[in-house]
Amino acid sequence: MIFIIVCYNLLGMKIQKLNGPLEFENDGDLSFFTVGVGSAFSKAHFQNNILVIKGKDHILIDCGTLCPYAFHNYKSNITKVKNFLITHSHADHIGGLEEVALMGRYVSKMKPNMVITNNYKRILWQQSLRGGNSYGEMSSTGNYLTFDDYFKQIIPKQICRKPRPLYEVNCGNINLKIFRTKHIPEQGESWRKSFYSLGVLVDERILFPSDTRFDKEMLYWMLEKFPKIEYIFHDCQFFTGGVHASYDELKTLPEDIRKKIILCHISDNYVNYDAKADGFYGFAKQGCYYNFDK
Repeated sequence: MIFIIVCYNLLGMKIQKLNGPLEFENDGDLSFFTVGVGSAFSKAHFQNNILVIKGKDHILIDCGTLCPYAFHNYKSNITKVKNFLITHSHADHIGGLEEVALMGRYVSKMKPNMVITNNYKRILWQQSLRGGNSYGEMSSTGNYLTFDDYFKQIIPKQICRKPRPLYEVNCGNINLKIFRTKHIPEQGESWRKSFYSLGVLVDERILFPSDTRFDKEMLYWMLEKFPKIEYIFHDCQFFTGGVHASYDELKTLPEDIRKKIILCHISDNYVNYDAKADGFYGFAKQGCYYNFDK
């Protein structure tokens, strides 16, 4: 029998610690499973990848180098993931995709779906995946293998242009809205000139900016446009400067925003900080289902 630890908060969210095989279906409520909560160089908390589940539908947001191993650790297999959304091309977010592609083509014989724009599809394939995935048997066209030999593209629809492009797509009954973030370079550049990186809003309820510098403009835009946002899984580093929002910068946000923030993408020294005392919801817990009641 699987024993699950459950704790509740005032808004009805419950956290269930995994104790058994990872499940890809639930009773229909929206759920986030924290495959990992660690930063790129964490040695204790895998990487900041999220499996979104709702009823019979699921989508994995990001697939880092350790992600296939994490699924194995959760008594599952990365080949069970049928839908992917990738936010940007750092190894802790895409490093597991080469294995996904090869396992799908040669082991499970199934092409997973990937939600991706044509622009980012070119970037992801040409700059990251091509080196390890283009060589092999010839494709049906007689050329080297391509992105489309490994994945089925789902193109999100652009629904507005300002203040930033906003895209929308449905993965079964999971609604996703996708927008640009400011991750790299370290300072100065707008989202337009920054390294291609995305944030995701799920069902207009849960905001996952993925990797971003401190970006109040983005947060205020999202919270104003989608006032029903309940929680924000926000990346965090414990020094100011660099290419992630810092703990001290996030502490400057108004109290009503901080209490929605679940800090993730954390380094292994997070235990030196008291997030709840500083007004945040807290630090994300690895290997847990975050279940959001309807």
